[in-house]
Amino acid sequence: MHIYKGDDALNIVVMDYKTVTSGDVSLKVFEDFGKVTYLPLTSPKNVAEAIKDADVVLCNKTPMTAENMSGAKNLKFIGLFATGYNNIDLDYTNTHGITVCNAGSYSTSAVVQHTFALLLEMTNRVAEYNAFTHKNGWCESETFSPFIYDIMELSGKTMGIVGYGSIGKAVANVACTFGMNVIVNTRTVREDGITKFVSFEELLENSDIISLHCPLNKQSEKLFNAETFAKMKQGAYFINTARGGIVDEVALADSLKSGHLGKAAVDTIAVEPMRNDCPLKDAPNLLITPHVAWAPKETRERLVGIVYNNLKNFIDGKPTNVVTA
Repeated sequence: MHIYKGDDALNIVVMDYKTVTSGDVSLKVFEDFGKVTYLPLTSPKNVAEAIKDADVVLCNKTPMTAENMSGAKNLKFIGLFATGYNNIDLDYTNTHGITVCNAGSYSTSAVVQHTFALLLEMTNRVAEYNAFTHKNGWCESETFSPFIYDIMELSGKTMGIVGYGSIGKAVANVACTFGMNVIVNTRTVREDGITKFVSFEELLENSDIISLHCPLNKQSEKLFNAETFAKMKQGAYFINTARGGIVDEVALADSLKSGHLGKAAVDTIAVEPMRNDCPLKDAPNLLITPHVAWAPKETRERLVGIVYNNLKNFIDGKPTNVVTA
């Protein structure tokens, strides 16, 4: 591997390394390409100063706007530690010759695993039975198998998947191994013999469980709202490991409070970290994890490798995973 030094060395700024590593995953590999400045997090007001001399910016969620990029005259490349790129002003980067590359499919296995961890917790109530046992409940039980909490079989249930990229497809495959019927709503239908593609209305009306795996965009923003939830089956389960903005959080909380939705589980919310006034914070029958579906160490190491290769390929004149407006 060529190590870039002297005139070849790039000025690289990592804007928010705390969103990628707590120290367990190394970012030192980027020093192959030049001098690296590591910033734990960067507030929007400090971005312009941080990147003013940068050739390369590596970031996850830091906002890269026209205003804060306008003074970065040497900026050539933005490498995202993420699949989504809502935080990048692509109109500006496109018109100023700045290449933006994202990292797709690095977290598929992890997100699928987490999706079913949430679903199985809702159906099998492992944490509740564990707590019951550790509080001496089993010792005091009259029977060998106390039926304290209802448990539900997945076999024969219908799972509705919204979005059918790599994660949605993998979720469908796992659902099939549980003996579930899978129906899908997606913008681009590609028949695969595994699932049945249906209209959005059909999916809402027929799913026992709905799981979101679509991107957040103008079409999907608050796609799940009061009207949408009302059309779902009474007692249905709802899972979101995609983007928080796809869901109207007040409507989700209300649907849980009314009992129309049986249970829900989310790994993402509209504003992260969660605020004390988040409508979901105290909603009943709701599991919340703090956006960690993508976060196994192995997954983050894979992510760093993709971003590294994106930068190397850009330097070599063969950019990969380029995103445009």
